[in-house]
This record gives sequence, structure tokens and C-alpha cells, in this order.
Amino acid sequence: MATHFDALSVDKNDGIWEITLDRPDLLNRFDAQLETELTQVLRELATDESARAGVLLANGKVFSAGGDFELMLEANADIAVRHAALDRARALLAAMTNLPQPLVVGVQGAAIGLGATIVVGSDVVVASENVKMGDTHTAVGLVTGDGGALFWPQSIGMLRARRYLLTGDLLTAAKAYEFGLVTDLVPTPADVAPAAREIATRIAALPPLAVRGTKNALNQVTRQRAGEVVETALLAEGVTLATEDLVEAIAAFREKRGAKFAGR
Repeated sequence: MATHFDALSVDKNDGIWEITLDRPDLLNRFDAQLETELTQVLRELATDESARAGVLLANGKVFSAGGDFELMLEANADIAVRHAALDRARALLAAMTNLPQPLVVGVQGAAIGLGATIVVGSDVVVASENVKMGDTHTAVGLVTGDGGALFWPQSIGMLRARRYLLTGDLLTAAKAYEFGLVTDLVPTPADVAPAAREIATRIAALPPLAVRGTKNALNQVTRQRAGEVVETALLAEGVTLATEDLVEAIAAFREKRGAKFAGR
């Protein structure tokens, strides 16, 4: 029996799983529900021997606005909530780096924070040229712990990864394409889903053992790097989840004012 999902939808057709982030009213933010459901659907996809590829899309004007501020504030005040958040991040990264099928992501709108991490950690990224992408962890007082320090250097090199992860600056998809964060650029948001589906269909038509073997080899490279950096980054993010600076960053954002950080 298929798992029921509330934060996303799944359509299976001709060996392709189409997964859609489906809470446009919440800007497809990554709260506990969406993180848990995306991890679960990727695990289920991984066990489907008939599945040849996955497509990840999003409904609404944005792909994902990133993390949930309310959850961050809960984690700031409660160590159990912090630990649960880090455990979900570990699980999601493991599901991504162990997925045996290629994953094609279509970015029709802004992909921020963890949303950008999911995009950069996929195999093919189709994006509309004017959408914005970026990992804004540092801007809200957090260490880039849930995958950015793993995936960004693999895509654009260490120096550019340092530049954009340390500043939290956003990139247009056109610039991200130049740098290597986007593989396929399309003119408008309406072009994203058809282009992503077309690439997934081409992959699904290829010899499956060759595709899976190649994906497994690529996964091994990423998993080795994950062993070097992910736990260090996650533990450091856990520390920053408990800081006053996180609370100040969120308050300043909501009040549309400059933040004053104390380093604690």
C-alpha cells in the first residue's frame, strides 16, 4: 500500500516517480513534516526495482523558501527539538546520497537554504533563468550544516562555495548555470517541468544496469566526502541553533531592520 503524504504528492508513470512539493501556501518550506515526508518518499523510491528515474518539482511561485523560522525558534529553546532537527537532516542527506535512481530537479521559483541544498544535491538541475538560488544559513545565524558544505563544493569548486556559503548571497539561475549549480537552463518557469520530465524520460529509456551502476559510483564519491564533512557541519549547526544570534536574525528579518549580532 502506498504511503500517504500531506506535504508532497507522488505520481508514478512508466518507471518515473514524479515528486512534487505541494504546499505553495507555506512556500514549500522545510519544516519537520516536509523533511520527514521527502526522506520517506526517497527511501521508497530507492526500493522500487521498476523505477528508472525520479523527478522533483514544486507547486507555487517558489521551489522552497528553506527552513521554517518557527521550528528554528523552537529548536533554539529546546535541546530535544534541536536533536530531532539534526536527526532529520542526517536522514534526508542519507536518503539523497544513497538513492540508486537519477533524480532530476525542476526549479521554477526561488530555492533557498535547505531548498537549495536539495537542488544542488540532485543529479540534474533544470531551472528557469531568472529564479534565485542560495544557501542563506549564515544570514540567519546558522552554520551551513544540512548539506551545503557537502554539495556546493562538488558543484562549483571550493573557492566559489566559500564565497557564497559564507555570505549567504543569492544567485540567479543564469549565474548558477555559469558556475555549475544548474545543468539545464530554460527561459520561463512554465518550461521547467516539461524539460525535467523529458530528461528523466531519456534516462529511463537507457539500459537500467548501466544507469544504476554509474549512479552508484557517483554516490560513492559523494558518500566519501559526506563522511569527511557532514557530521562536523551538523554538530556545528546544532550549536548555532541554540544562540541568541539566531533569534536576533529572525527578529530583524521579520521587523525589516538591520540585525545586531553578539556572537553568542
